[in-house]
Amino acid sequence: MPHAVRLVRHSKEAKKILVVDDYSPTRNLIIEALGQNPRYQTKEAETGEEALRILDSHSFDLIISDIMMPGMSGMELLHAVRQRDPAVAVIMITGNPTTDLTVSAIKKGAVDFLTKPFDIDDLLYKVDIHLRRRQLLKPEACEKILAELKLDDKTETLSKQSYIFDSIEESPMDNEIIFQKIADLALKLVDGEVCSIMLFDEQDNEFHDKVTSGKTSGLYQNATQERRLKMIFNEVVERREAVLINANDRPEVAPSLICAPLMIRNNILGILSIRRKKNREAFNKKDLHHILSLTKRASLNLENKILYESIYLNIMDTLRSLISSIQARDHYTEEHSRRVTDEAVRLAENLGCTQKEIESIRIASVLHDVGKIAVPDSILLKEGKLTEEECMIIKNHPTIGENILKPITLLADERKIVQCHHERWDGKGYPLGLKGEEIPLLARVMAVVDAFDAMTNNRTYRPAMPKEEAIAELIANKSTQFDPDIVDAYIKII
Repeated sequence: MPHAVRLVRHSKEAKKILVVDDYSPTRNLIIEALGQNPRYQTKEAETGEEALRILDSHSFDLIISDIMMPGMSGMELLHAVRQRDPAVAVIMITGNPTTDLTVSAIKKGAVDFLTKPFDIDDLLYKVDIHLRRRQLLKPEACEKILAELKLDDKTETLSKQSYIFDSIEESPMDNEIIFQKIADLALKLVDGEVCSIMLFDEQDNEFHDKVTSGKTSGLYQNATQERRLKMIFNEVVERREAVLINANDRPEVAPSLICAPLMIRNNILGILSIRRKKNREAFNKKDLHHILSLTKRASLNLENKILYESIYLNIMDTLRSLISSIQARDHYTEEHSRRVTDEAVRLAENLGCTQKEIESIRIASVLHDVGKIAVPDSILLKEGKLTEEECMIIKNHPTIGENILKPITLLADERKIVQCHHERWDGKGYPLGLKGEEIPLLARVMAVVDAFDAMTNNRTYRPAMPKEEAIAELIANKSTQFDPDIVDAYIKII
């Protein structure tokens, strides 16, 4: 019986990928890895014959196929696919690689060839690159392009440029992760064996290791080679230009080497060096071009990040001064903000929020009561019950907080959390009267944590509520005051 077709992801502009392999663990591994990307829509087939039946009613941007399969082999499937649709990209996989097999697969139109066991990250990289190449090419020109190596090189270059831009643009804010990502990306771009990034101390004229990625054993064959490599690094610093060296040029240095500077405003931040190709071939000018594209984009990203951090730290210092003025008046606000920050971050992590979202709620938690700076002491510190008029003044603090943050474009997401942390799931909250999922997710998280902390700590007008009673209050107000899913998630972690 044919294996069931499984649709993993849908997206309006999804790239369609067919995975063909008779060995279900490998097939499932590939499907699961591709399924993490919302831009991919995948189907699977257990045999070549089943794949052809699927191709009768569906078109694909890319096919990933094993070679050794019962019945129709992967090579036969490749031939049939090429006759039906010359434009579709095909990546072949085999556990028994030979030179003749590789050459034959490429000649028959495979765009790439992987050997089992393969690194799933390498597969995902190749999938991304070949889908980008296909997007750059007009389908009607595909047969001609396959025969024109120079044009094919151009599409590969453009695909890799696009991949570099997207990968660096999506880099996280953490410096250590950014440098590691740059090194890993360099290895993928040129199929290198080892990549190092060293930061340069201009004052002491010294290099300091930052990250090393790839095969690190035997990085330096001896102390003499290490000294000669550092001479090359100094040459890159002096010239502010990349160098490409191969064994024929300088056999005493390394089999093959690319060194490129990371620059910030014409100053050397560091050196990216990549040594040895996995296939032992020499690096070429095309490899150098890809590495230069990477270092230039990475340098721009790092420069923007440094500028962003400088502005951000100045802004946060100003806002902390405002918050300190509130905390000096009301000690409860200081302790409350600290506890809410810790719990909001813990809940956001439990909900699977991204690092960017976690950082947003961390900042918003510190700032969520900044609007109380406009609340008079007679109301903020009142021991008795507030009048209706006084309640209206207190209820203004989310709007005041939002107005304080409005000119700061860097804090747009945090501003919405501050504005909406007193909205209710049933639409009866303030200041906007938003309902359900109209309320930003992180504001819904803040609402639950903020309320629980307020209930379980002493106030001037009432004692703290026991933890069990506060949990009961959260449950009682699910689907009215609070998002029920967030209440359930928070109860599990407290």
